[in-house]
Amino acid sequence: MSPTPPYQQNPDTGGVSTPTPGSDAGIPEGSVAGSVQASVQPTLERLISVPASRAERVTHVRVVPARDAEHAEWPEWVDEAVVHGFREAGGVPRPWRHQVAAAEAARDGRHVTLATGTASGKSMGFQLPALTAIRENAGTTLYLAPTKALAADQLRRLTRLDVPGVRAGLLDGDTDAEARDWVRQHANYVLSNPDMLHYSLLPGHARWASFLRKLRYVVIDECHTYKGVFGSHVAAVLRRLRRICARYGSSPTFILASATTADPAVSASRLTGVEVSAVTDDFSPRGQLVFALWEPPLTTLIGERGAPVRRSATAEAADLLTDLVLDDVRTVVFTRSRRGAEQVSMQTRDYLEERRRGYGKRIAAYRGGYLKTERRALEAALHMDPSLDGALVGLAATTALELGVDVAGLDAVLMAGFPGTRASLWQQAGRAGRAGQGALAVLIARDDPLDTYLVHHSESIFDRPVEASVLDPDNPYVLAPHLCAAAAELPLTEADLELFGPTTEALLTDLTRREYLRRRPTGWYWTRRERPSALTDLRGTGGPTVRIVEGQTGRLLGTVDEGASHSTVHDGAVYLHQGHTYLVDKLDLEQNIALVHRANPDYSTMARDVVQVTILDTEQTQDWGDASLHFGSVEVSTQVVSYLKRKAGTGQIIETKPLDLPERILRTRAVWWTVDPAALRAAELDTAMSAGAAHAAEHASIGLLPLFTPCDRWDIGGVSMPMHPDTERLTVFVYDGHPGGAGFAERAYGAAVAWLTATRDVIAACECLEGCPSCVQSPKCGNGNNPLDKAGAGRLLNLVLSGVPNIESHS
Repeated sequence: MSPTPPYQQNPDTGGVSTPTPGSDAGIPEGSVAGSVQASVQPTLERLISVPASRAERVTHVRVVPARDAEHAEWPEWVDEAVVHGFREAGGVPRPWRHQVAAAEAARDGRHVTLATGTASGKSMGFQLPALTAIRENAGTTLYLAPTKALAADQLRRLTRLDVPGVRAGLLDGDTDAEARDWVRQHANYVLSNPDMLHYSLLPGHARWASFLRKLRYVVIDECHTYKGVFGSHVAAVLRRLRRICARYGSSPTFILASATTADPAVSASRLTGVEVSAVTDDFSPRGQLVFALWEPPLTTLIGERGAPVRRSATAEAADLLTDLVLDDVRTVVFTRSRRGAEQVSMQTRDYLEERRRGYGKRIAAYRGGYLKTERRALEAALHMDPSLDGALVGLAATTALELGVDVAGLDAVLMAGFPGTRASLWQQAGRAGRAGQGALAVLIARDDPLDTYLVHHSESIFDRPVEASVLDPDNPYVLAPHLCAAAAELPLTEADLELFGPTTEALLTDLTRREYLRRRPTGWYWTRRERPSALTDLRGTGGPTVRIVEGQTGRLLGTVDEGASHSTVHDGAVYLHQGHTYLVDKLDLEQNIALVHRANPDYSTMARDVVQVTILDTEQTQDWGDASLHFGSVEVSTQVVSYLKRKAGTGQIIETKPLDLPERILRTRAVWWTVDPAALRAAELDTAMSAGAAHAAEHASIGLLPLFTPCDRWDIGGVSMPMHPDTERLTVFVYDGHPGGAGFAERAYGAAVAWLTATRDVIAACECLEGCPSCVQSPKCGNGNNPLDKAGAGRLLNLVLSGVPNIESHS
């Protein structure tokens, strides 16, 4: 049975405010729901009262009730020094019941995942057995986090506990050579990430022999983030780790910590390759959370193809953040992109300086791509007392801050756009109120089909379980390079076939044929001179990192993944960094450098690309009468061909500039549906109309897919054609944007009827005439949202769904 979000644990003690006309549920005129704590009420009332029109933007308010703690006694086996550390330095008189349940399981040698809500003290669940084992000289611990910030935060917590004999050390890309040597030679609690495990520790396992020989626990923190292709890569790395540990005679117990997810034991087992039990009951205390859904107003601006335009979520967030900071309400704004974080930070800083000089320095941006010194300074400022000079009161962040970094004392969280999954939504909302006080969370809708749907269908957020993680450890595109890496670490034998899964034997044969491996009587050996770990990128970014360098000074500003460089730092692109604007002079793909200079343009830029899809193999098919549904393998060719200059503030297109960048080829998995030409003619959809109808249906369906599979709109892509050469029919493709696929298209195939029905309904419900960003326009369209036919899309989807057998059973 799938777990439900935390607000449903005590439904009888909560309350929803009285609906107002036109609202799904909303705030009564002039006040917040009476059950809202006094500490939260003024915060939300202020946001909706100035200006008064803001009240109309709130579509729903849900009150997540407070919850009392349920404690347990310290287990007898926990070392006294560990208990003392938590009591004195950690301020923990007694543990909560779920912390003890997870710790007991791990102590008994059972692999366990602790899947409870944000701020539920999951760290103690793995620290109790890990620190006690070190005190008993009974083994070492390897802690793995998905981000550097989280590992650094865990090190700070361990240092505060000051447990004698615990020698903790950080091992990541920022660790210098001298510190790495110390960690390898002396640390008994190593904090790292899967990337370092892949690139450094496993290839150099002989140097880590003494640590690995004693390895008792492997902690995998925030394991719900290991999904899709990234999760599949990490699953392969963990199997390589288990294999190397066996070589040194150890068999560590895995302890996983996760936000609330569906089927946490199943997901953890697929990730690690071992049977994992789950602890899911949350006995931690929680302050009341007021959760508002917010839709920005329509503007007087006209967008592409004359569509009405809503105020952007980032602009709305900057407004709200300004008011909150002026009231000294400590707030984090989560944005969907690095650019969004920079924009919110810059705009809020300007607003604050206009209203109260000197307050702009209380705002900053936090995102990936910053240098180590910048990240550490921001983290320190966020932990400072807000009354001190240099402390941050507001932060605009990407998901780099979503994970379990301890940001105690936050009063509010603003989310500028739905983060892609309900699990991430609750993870972000849970950043506020971590000290047990009441807190405010606001989801600000972007102008797209999914966000618009959610803020008007609150049940899709509050009354549905969170998603399960999707990953495929057997993905051949992912597994093949890891088999090469494993062979270089230790020759592969037939005994390893079961460890790496059912596709391993065929992959070894293929890798031998291609002369990556050599088969000998004693196993498979790596034959090449280069490092096999360089064959793959765990994050699925594809290619080396591109450095962003200020041309006049040679100063390194930051980095961007090579896979994103074509669209973000192409020649002429506007690049934002820590409140400053730069223009890209030259993207040098041979040297992996983007040269930039400071500028103050009155426009932003957006890349445009062209995409073509070729069907390689059809694995599954459903006959829907005049339509058919398919799932299989495809090859996608993509080329960034131009970029748009958009006027700042209005989004008006100033001009289109051509680009000359190489084509990229992606082999992945896709779901697609086709329609018979005769049926299109009968529905009065000629070739020209069907092109616009298919294009509009493609956009809307991509926007709605995250409701049915745990993906983000930017994890998937789509193409539509009125006559595809491989099918000789109108065809709409939706594909995984990662080599080999990430499992999203396959989930979409299984949920296709409900998914396409919701798509049709969203198009029909939108009040615009010709199509807008809330229904059929896409922010990432490579064709400038042309052609689009909103009415035709509705007729086309009706035609497709009319042939579904027993459609009632799918709804």
